[in-house]
Amino acid sequence: MSTGHHASWKIPEEHRADPAYVEAGAAIALGQAVYDRRMALEIDQGTLAERTGMSLADIERIEGGGTAPTLPLLRVLAAALDAKLDVSIDIEDTHVSFVPHAA
Repeated sequence: MSTGHHASWKIPEEHRADPAYVEAGAAIALGQAVYDRRMALEIDQGTLAERTGMSLADIERIEGGGTAPTLPLLRVLAAALDAKLDVSIDIEDTHVSFVPHAA
């Protein structure tokens, strides 16, 4: 049975008051979770781009932590990765998990 893939980003104390740093950390955690789930599915970035209707550059940017996703984008990613997306955001850290749908 497959397990969920997750990524975490803990904000260093000296950057907790910096909104840009907090947002960047969340984007990095999402990018890592997308990459991990894509690897678990054994698909390449091009296949994920096709599944989402996005460009390869968009997928590269997401996986590299270079985008702050919208809720509609998160829904598209979850559907394309055949998983439920769990996100937990707190002051100090962000956790992102893709939990595979039951077979």
